Amino acid sequence: MAKNSFSRYIWLIDLINRHGYMKLSQINDAWRRSTLNDTHEDMPERTFFNHRDAISQIFGIDIKYDRELGYHIPAAQMNDNNLRAWMLQTLSVNNLLNECTDLKDRILFENVPSVKPFLEDIINIMRDGNAINLTYQSYRNEVPYTFLAHPYCLKMFKQRWYLLAKTPKYGWPTIYSLDRIVDVEELDTKAEIPQGFNAEEYFSQFYGIITGDGNVAQIIKLKVRTDQAFYFRSLPLHHSQEEIETTDEYAVFKYYVVPSADFVQEILAHGDSVQVLESLELRNRIGQIVKNMVLLYSE
Repeated sequence: MAKNSFSRYIWLIDLINRHGYMKLSQINDAWRRSTLNDTHEDMPERTFFNHRDAISQIFGIDIKYDRELGYHIPAAQMNDNNLRAWMLQTLSVNNLLNECTDLKDRILFENVPSVKPFLEDIINIMRDGNAINLTYQSYRNEVPYTFLAHPYCLKMFKQRWYLLAKTPKYGWPTIYSLDRIVDVEELDTKAEIPQGFNAEEYFSQFYGIITGDGNVAQIIKLKVRTDQAFYFRSLPLHHSQEEIETTDEYAVFKYYVVPSADFVQEILAHGDSVQVLESLELRNRIGQIVKNMVLLYSE
C-alpha cells in the first residue's frame, strides 16, 4: 500500500471525478496499476470505505453510490467551491508529478513569488478573526512601514497572492501583495469586517485585483479576431462574458465589468486582434495609449 493516506484520498477523488461512475472492481483495477500502490495489491473494501469517510470529513466531498452505475461524485460538489476545486486540481497535479518523476525535467511551471510563511499565517489569523499589524514594502516607498489592518480575504491573480484588508489610512478595503509583506503580527483585537461580507461578490465586477481607481462597472464590447476568439471562448476574461455576435472574420464579446488598469492592460496584451467597440470612454482611453505608443516607437 502507498505510505501517504492523503495522496490516496486525492488519487481516489480525481479517479472517480474523471470517470464519472465507477464500480468498486474498476476502482480496484485502477489502484493495482497506480504507482502509489508500490505492492500492486488489491484495495480492501474496508479500506475504500475508510477512504470514502475520510474524504467526506476532510474535503466535504461525498462519494455517492448508485446501485446500477456505481460510485460517483456529483458535479455540483466539485463546482460550487472555487477554492476547493483549485486545491484539488493542484494536489491532483502534484500527485501525478510524484508518479512521473522521470518526466520532471520535461514539465515546466510558471514561477510564483514565494509567500511563505505569510500565506499560512494570514489564513490562520483570518480563521481566528483577528486584526494584524502589517509591515509592508510598497514599490512606492523606500523603506517598509507598519500599520493596523483588518484582513477581509485572500485572492490569487496572475501568479501572485493578494490580501484585501481595510486600514485606518483608507476608508475602503485595499489590496496588498503577499510577496511584498515583510512581517505579520496577530493582534488580540477582532478584525472589523462588514457583516455578510462576500469576497466573490466583492470582486464580481472587477477583472483582477485593482478595485480602488474610482471607475464603476459598465458594459464593454470587444471585437475579437476569429483566430483569437477561440481563446476567449475557452478561457473567458470575466464571468460576465457573453458572445453576442459571430462572423467568419470576428466575434463580439460583451462584459459588465469595471474598466480598471489591469483590464486595460489585458486588452492591450492582445494587440491588434482585439478592438474596443464600447464603451466610448474605454475606446478613447485605449486609443490614447496606442497613440502614445506609436509616438514612443517613432522617436
